[in-house]
Amino acid sequence: MKGFPEAITAVFPETVVQTCIVHLIRYSMQFASWKERKTIASALRPIYSAASADAAVNALETFERGSWGQKYPPIVAAWRRKWDQVIPFFAFSAEVRKIIYTTNAIESLHSQVRKTIRNKGHFPNDEAATKLIYLSLMQAQSNWKAQPKEWHAAKAQLAIQFGERFNLMI
Repeated sequence: MKGFPEAITAVFPETVVQTCIVHLIRYSMQFASWKERKTIASALRPIYSAASADAAVNALETFERGSWGQKYPPIVAAWRRKWDQVIPFFAFSAEVRKIIYTTNAIESLHSQVRKTIRNKGHFPNDEAATKLIYLSLMQAQSNWKAQPKEWHAAKAQLAIQFGERFNLMI
């Protein structure tokens, strides 16, 4: 979403904004034929699974020099355009990366709230809208299953990295 990083940092200036790696991979796959996608996804894996940002840059350069980078330069261009939003990913430990790798959970929640609001149409006042959004969030929360197994290790890492900004009670 264009403007999303700017909007988030305007409201929460200390926020670390990163792009969704899954969406970047999916976007990259649009340039390739259907039968090549699995192989290209495997070739992109060393980039986002690199141990550090420097190693990821090297992996991106290797991909660019390789056969897939030569055949599909727009894939490399897409990664380079988003690179400032990919780099923050490498500041996190492996445990945290497994949790923040994708924004699908956030998007699913947003979709549920948007559907509730769309079905209602209009609201007499802001309080009515706030109440409906709250009820929608409570309904969504009742459908949630157990936390991902990586969440416990990720919580500890996030508490260390963000200190008082991260509450272990969540």
